Amino acid sequence: MTKPVTRKNLMKRLCGFATISIVLAACAGQPQAVDDENDPLEGLNRAVHGFNHVVDVMLLRPAATLYRGLLPPPVQEGIHNLLSNLTTPIILLNDLLQGETERAGTTLTRFAINSTVGVLGFGDPATEMGYKKHGEDFGQTLAVWGAGEGPYIVLPIFGPSNPRDVVGRVVDYFTDPLNMWARNTDRDGFPIARGVITAVDARAYYYDAIEDINTNSLDPYAAMRSFYRQKRNSEIMNSEDIKTKAAPNLSFDFDAPSPGDEELTEAR
Repeated sequence: MTKPVTRKNLMKRLCGFATISIVLAACAGQPQAVDDENDPLEGLNRAVHGFNHVVDVMLLRPAATLYRGLLPPPVQEGIHNLLSNLTTPIILLNDLLQGETERAGTTLTRFAINSTVGVLGFGDPATEMGYKKHGEDFGQTLAVWGAGEGPYIVLPIFGPSNPRDVVGRVVDYFTDPLNMWARNTDRDGFPIARGVITAVDARAYYYDAIEDINTNSLDPYAAMRSFYRQKRNSEIMNSEDIKTKAAPNLSFDFDAPSPGDEELTEAR
């Protein structure tokens, strides 16, 4: 008897097909030459950037302004710390996938300290104890394994990205234990609420940098593109030389050049 296709199974299949398509497209596109900005879809990207700017002006910027106006800086910092603490499982998984056992130990130690002494992560005493904060995601893991970033793209709502980071977002979403819990307990609103809070927090955190780009840049689109690519390259390098490693158990070839060594422009 054929198993009925439920909404959840259909969504999983669609996401799987989309992920495979993106990976294949990225791999197929690697040999093609691109310009210095790696932006062959610039016309389309600028249109999406314009749409996102309207959404930002109408919704996200006012929400971030209200957020900054109503909540004292210590409370904002506490919420930012809590959201960061909730990403620990993803950071730990990607530390391990990259073979960074020492950083994985730091991740676990930070989580233990901040979840207890730091009151569920609202505080960050781990940093004061010498356990420095770092971030990892599957997009960075693919880069460490040798995957090229592919062309620069701008996603509706989500903003600057590339095929490698799109795949990373999908994998991170489905491997996040909190999202698994929400899906398995029919709490579909939890990931949405968490995403909205995270978006407002991020917009408030980078408020001054974004305002500076929008106000003072001759071409805000190009400035944001440069900021995003430098930021991602800096995150991948961990402030050191890139550690390119073999991807375990992957049937496709990521034989593309590693990202450049641009330094991250300070956001704050």
